[in-house]
Amino acid sequence: MTATYTAHPACTAELVTDEEAFAALGAAWEQLYRRCAAATPFQSHAWLHSWWLSYGRPGRLRLLLVHAGGELVAAAPLMLARRPLPTLVPLGGTISDYADVLLDDADDGRAAGALTCLLADLARGTLIDFREVRPGAAIERVYDRWRGPRRTVRDSLCLELPAAPMDGLVARLPSHKAQRVRAKLRKLDAMGVRRRVVGPEEVDAALGTLLELHRLQWQGRRVTSEHLRPRFREHLVRAVGPMVRSGNAVVTEFRIDGEVMAVDLTLLSHALAGCYLYGAHPRLRERKADVAVMLLEACAENALPAGTGGQGTLSLLRGDEPYKHRWRPERVANQRLLLARRRTAPLLTAALCDAATRRRGQEVLDRWRERRRG
Repeated sequence: MTATYTAHPACTAELVTDEEAFAALGAAWEQLYRRCAAATPFQSHAWLHSWWLSYGRPGRLRLLLVHAGGELVAAAPLMLARRPLPTLVPLGGTISDYADVLLDDADDGRAAGALTCLLADLARGTLIDFREVRPGAAIERVYDRWRGPRRTVRDSLCLELPAAPMDGLVARLPSHKAQRVRAKLRKLDAMGVRRRVVGPEEVDAALGTLLELHRLQWQGRRVTSEHLRPRFREHLVRAVGPMVRSGNAVVTEFRIDGEVMAVDLTLLSHALAGCYLYGAHPRLRERKADVAVMLLEACAENALPAGTGGQGTLSLLRGDEPYKHRWRPERVANQRLLLARRRTAPLLTAALCDAATRRRGQEVLDRWRERRRG
């Protein structure tokens, strides 16, 4: 189904719920994605459409599109969720580290205004809930225009480094730590670790190897269970091939004597390179290879400084794991943006209460874990 609205004389806004129409949007979506500097890889059409095929529910798709002069200038990829509250949430779910809309950088405010009006119309019966919004995201231009109840809540923590070659990242460290990292790089070289960027025609097989190595490396330990499920594998294989071909992803193999010992997946956008997922054979750690150093060196090559035609940020994505802190990253908190109308304000209040309860529970759990470690 497609419902068309004229939100402004220069813009036409429409609500699309048809899955086939979503699939057909690929080329126009990709062009808009390229014109939205704030976009992360998780807003690419290949990632979102593949996610919908694996995780979407029939009848729940809600695509908000704004056209001007026949060109797509804004898009909000949403899905209707009914539990615990009637809510519109971004596509991408928990396997995506950032959520956002797409807005043309050249927009003079009319496309953002049209998108805001369409969202406000949908908010008559639902809450709009954007989780994992990176600072500077395009959705902030909608949030600033929102006339109804709205709130911002702190969400997941991400750790970020400046885009720089490995030498530049090592130079950020104190001299004694920098020396240890250089020694680990020399050891990797002495072990005969060789890396190779995988071509588009090899991506499917390489991702299969990545997921198998990922399973092996976490065997007997706590792992993100979703990464082991068939629907995640199907999503990843379906999404990453097109992303590699369009320059939005890089798959790298690490070999010793011709045997693949690790595979890394880095996702790319104009402003950001994200270290998304890897798999490493346990034998690497048995041989005292520093896998984190090995992976970061490869990711750093894909994250070029802003102004050089490449990524300005090397993101370690969500998570506050201790191994990430050795690089002295910047702590950047994602935000949760909640938007409502007056009649749906009680839904916003309920969401805020739930978020506060979960936050207090997490704080109690963190203190308990700290005492156990002490």
